[in-house]
Amino acid sequence: EEEPGPGPAGGEEEPGPGEKEEAAPAPKKRRLAAGERYVPPPRKLSTGVSFGAAHFAETSYYFEGGLRKVRPYYFDFRTYCKGRWVGRSLLHVFSTEFRAQPLAYYRAAARAGRLRLNEEPVRDLDVVLKNNDFLRNTVHRHEPPVTAQPIQILVEDNEMVVVDKPSSLPVHPCGRFRHNTVIFILGKEHDLKELHTIHRLDRMTSGVLMFAKTAEVSKRIDEQVRERQLEKEYVCRVVGEFPEHEVVCEEPILVVSYKVGVCRVDPKGKPCKTIFQRLSYNGKTSVVKCLPRTGRTHQIRVHLQYLGHPIVNDPIYNMEAWGPDRGKGGKIDKTDEELLKALVEEHRSKQSLDILGILEEDLNSSAENKDCGNSSDCTKSAQADPINENSCPAKDTKDLERNDTAACPLNSDTNLETLEKNKELGSCEIQDGQTGEKSSEEKDPLCVECKITRRDPSPKELVMYLHALRYKGAEFEYCSKMPEWAMEDWEE
Repeated sequence: EEEPGPGPAGGEEEPGPGEKEEAAPAPKKRRLAAGERYVPPPRKLSTGVSFGAAHFAETSYYFEGGLRKVRPYYFDFRTYCKGRWVGRSLLHVFSTEFRAQPLAYYRAAARAGRLRLNEEPVRDLDVVLKNNDFLRNTVHRHEPPVTAQPIQILVEDNEMVVVDKPSSLPVHPCGRFRHNTVIFILGKEHDLKELHTIHRLDRMTSGVLMFAKTAEVSKRIDEQVRERQLEKEYVCRVVGEFPEHEVVCEEPILVVSYKVGVCRVDPKGKPCKTIFQRLSYNGKTSVVKCLPRTGRTHQIRVHLQYLGHPIVNDPIYNMEAWGPDRGKGGKIDKTDEELLKALVEEHRSKQSLDILGILEEDLNSSAENKDCGNSSDCTKSAQADPINENSCPAKDTKDLERNDTAACPLNSDTNLETLEKNKELGSCEIQDGQTGEKSSEEKDPLCVECKITRRDPSPKELVMYLHALRYKGAEFEYCSKMPEWAMEDWEE
């Protein structure tokens, strides 16, 4: 997915699983006419698949307070010039499409040698962009923490890797997450590389997650998914006494915001079907088995909300922002924009915006970039996002992982000048939970994240009571253990 903000062209161009990596342009070769700026031809995509040792070595993990944390690291955002940028200055592109950062930041970044055009440092932001220009921007990257709960490998053979994904972990790099993702942890800690994503789980959903080891296996299972031969069974804990009889919900679902990842029942939405069966009731909450027959974004969560039994700790669909009935029966009485603002405000008051996968700064940006950065994750849509139009829908996979990033704005040119001239890099002390020793981390003089102290979520906040229990195909069936919170006698 394309990320606005830190990258000059906004895209994290690192390849996803099974994707090919863009190589840097070839060196200059021909003689230039007077005043002409040479643009090297684009390189062909390399045959490299997935992430490798160089990607995994960018940084390391440490554990603290039940959380898995990533040491801040330097990272290159890279992209070729978008068609609509041709003939526009770099300054104009920054000022119109990447307004989450003030222009002063980009000027300072250029002076510090962090912006490169065709691998040459950008000295002048007034440079006019040409077709095939290759942009690179080095940023100091901070990732949000996730649960320290390990990824349990359920099955590994010649064809498949099947894991029990903990809640709070995205499947693959997206938005602010890169090393704190299932793909990277499996690569770094289990030496499982070049995995092909077959399906996805929402970041807050736990449970059975399948990867193929080869493109052939991936294609074979993908065909089963398309032909609806894949049976999926989820379990969740919901508010109140769910009916004892089987409940079938076929309300259509519409995406309200791709940025925040919010959907609702709407006649204009896509057709859906979920079958629910109550497993137990403890006097306050019910454990419910869910059989989704379609694979829409947040389908189970939205249908449960519509039925008046939202998931107990759902950070989106069980919030006061939806009104006194919390969206039961599709009754919201708010415009999409009012709903999003209310949701954001409710999380802001609880200091839990990061649970939505966004930062305060993300909400201040109003980028005009309507491109999709990665065609494997996005399809074109004319629907605008009320919070930020820099959005594109994910495919109709089980759940959405949309966590756009934008770095914190700086207040003034003066502040930036001071930061840039400060050659004495500070030391950021990080406690290593494994060794108990403190490691000294560089503070980046241009990075505002280095100066901000954010409240860590508690491990409990990073768990949502929705779990993928079983996936069954034509020639396989994978099951995980029932989570603790789904036991009949469990109490909050």
